Amino acid sequence: MGFKDNKIAHVHSKGQRIKENNNEKRLDLAQFMSHQYLCQSLKASEIKTLLKYLTLRQFNEGDILADIGEVGEALYLVVQGEISLVVDEKKKEYEIVREGAGEMLGIMSFFDRKPRSVRLVARAPDTQVLRLSRAMYKRMVVEHPYIALNLVEHALINLDNLFRKVSNDFAQFAHHLYGKGRK
Repeated sequence: MGFKDNKIAHVHSKGQRIKENNNEKRLDLAQFMSHQYLCQSLKASEIKTLLKYLTLRQFNEGDILADIGEVGEALYLVVQGEISLVVDEKKKEYEIVREGAGEMLGIMSFFDRKPRSVRLVARAPDTQVLRLSRAMYKRMVVEHPYIALNLVEHALINLDNLFRKVSNDFAQFAHHLYGKGRK
């Protein structure tokens, strides 16, 4: 009887440690989120509520988060590491842009429900993202519209920043390619 009790106590203890580790991660994520534009106007309790709708995912370098041609069923907020947006032309990948912590990706296909035109690829070991599925987003819109509105605003700002980065890179490339004197 004592052995069985010890085994149960050990399992309970191990389960408690796992729960404690998850709580530590949640606290770390709450800390991370509190520094993001998305959460600037949210109270600490609202940040915790937002985290309940998100799933922490981990990727190795080279892992594909989302592929060309897929309809976006999730948004991704980079917590750690880097993610590239790449196009595939004639079996060769070309990196469009690389994003790091705090950036949101997968926005266009998520909202317009059209197939992705780029691939999202982890470019650093131990890349971590917070994933918001479409189902959880729809629940958030109904249950916590203020938080959902903040998320949409953050998505628009990220999309604008991404467009500006790509436009600037294209302008620099065109300037290099065609030279200064060309009109």
